[in-house]
Amino acid sequence: MSSKFVVCIKNDDYPASLEVRKLYPLIPDAEAEQHGQIRIIDESGEGYLYPAEYFRPIELPVEVEKSIAGAA
Repeated sequence: MSSKFVVCIKNDDYPASLEVRKLYPLIPDAEAEQHGQIRIIDESGEGYLYPAEYFRPIELPVEVEKSIAGAA
């Protein structure tokens, strides 16, 4: 997955940690991807693994990525 951000499309079993339709920063993790998972920074502010099927990659304009990165 080459995107820097993903959008949550499902939060079954994780309603306190994930918000549907919210963008999350993606942390590259090749080993997690081999197991059908991705690592994101969730609502706790920490990087955790979640099922990849709960997200879709999203490409943002460079200006938007810079703005989001600056706000973090």
